[in-house]
Order: sequence, then structure tokens, then C-alpha cells
Amino acid sequence: MGKLLAIDGLNIVRRVYEASPEPDSREKADIALRHALSSFRNLLNAHEPTHVLAAFDFGGATWRHALYPRYRENREPMPSCLREALPGFHDKLAQAGLHVLMLPDVEADDVIGTGVLRWLEEGRGDAIIATTDKDLHGLIAQGALVWDHFKGEWHDDAWVRNKFGVAPELLADLLALMGDVTDGVPGVSKVGMKTAAKLLNAYGNLDAVMAGAGILKTPLGERLRAEREILYLSRQLVQLKTDVRLGVSWKMLAYQTF
Repeated sequence: MGKLLAIDGLNIVRRVYEASPEPDSREKADIALRHALSSFRNLLNAHEPTHVLAAFDFGGATWRHALYPRYRENREPMPSCLREALPGFHDKLAQAGLHVLMLPDVEADDVIGTGVLRWLEEGRGDAIIATTDKDLHGLIAQGALVWDHFKGEWHDDAWVRNKFGVAPELLADLLALMGDVTDGVPGVSKVGMKTAAKLLNAYGNLDAVMAGAGILKTPLGERLRAEREILYLSRQLVQLKTDVRLGVSWKMLAYQTF
């Protein structure tokens, strides 16, 4: 059986870059990318994959922006020095035998979601996702495992339940209810993680919450009814797109040596 390692490229690069308190500069970008390259090497050595999907955001607007123009409007843009250094980093990954995927109109999360689900549905073996992105943790419900490179720990079904209070298959519903400040996903006003988890565990899923709690004559029920449209919009925004045309074969993603 094979083993797919899906790497959330910018998740690693940005975390490494932002770990340094130094002001933005080309030197800081170069140092961060050298460390990021080492992180990639460590991931490959630790997990020994047969196939690697290295996904990066293409940049610019995506289908989520078309759906909700305010999506990620408050997120700090990538420093220009780092953005300008990325093509050279991608070249080094390619020289090392990795196939970098960056596709317009979608995010790296969508690329990873599509690739991982396809791999698992075809019964090709284990699938590991190297990321700290909470959205990708929903794929644990389909049989994937998440590896936090920075903490050196596995995230599985039990980890998600302990961290978020719901099963992995309900994570997107949870994020829709509570919103996501980082990505500008609105959610329902005055609904945090604990309230969202309590609702989902009591009713089962988002539709059931709206059918049950959404008819209650309480302030929460009133907010759910009043914000129904924005709630379901939020659900679309946090849901991974898993039918992306990747344009690669498994043979192209086969990993040989670093």
C-alpha cells in the first residue's frame, strides 16, 4: 500500500517566516525559506511517503471571494519580499523531486482536500496532511490523519473532539456557526465554539440545528432565524471544494528521493 503526504506549503512557510521578530526583508525571507526547506526534508524523512502533494495558494481572488467579496479582507497580505522569493523556493522543491501544485481560483486547502479524498476513495493507502489549518481537520472523518510539524504531534478523531468539542465530520458546521475571524467568515453573532458545539451535539448537524433550535423563542433562536442566510453562506465558505481538476496523475506525484 502507498502513503500520500499532502503538505500545506504556505502553512509551513508563513509559520517559519513569522516566527522571526526581525522586520520584513529579503534576507529574512531567504533565511525563512532555508528553514522551510529543512522542514520539508524533515517531513519526507519522518513519514517516508510514496507520493507527495505539495500545495500552495496561487494568490489572488478565489471562488470564495466571488461568493463573499469580504472574504479574508482583514487578513494581512504576504510580505512582498517573501512573495518574490517563493518562485525560487518552488524551483528548489521541484529540483528535489516534488511536484508543486498551485491552481487559480481555489485555495491550497481545496487542492489538498481533492487529492486526499481521491487517494482514500481509491483505496491507495494512508493519507497524511502536514498542516495546522483547522479547516483541513475535517478530512480526518474520511480516514486522513493530520500531522502538526511544529508541535510534532498527530491529530486524529480524539484530538478534534477534545479541541473543538465535536466530531471531525461536524467541524465545518461548527466553523459556520461560530465564524472564523482570520478568514472573515461571519458565522452567527454571539455564537462561540462552546455554544456551537453544544448545538451540534444536541441536534446532530447544521440543518437539524436550524430545524430545532432555530424555531425556539429565545434570543439564540431569534439570531439563528435572523441570520439564516449568512449562516449557510458561512457554511459554503468553510466547506472544502473537493472536485478540483488537479491536472496531475499519481505517477507525477510519486516521490523518489530528496
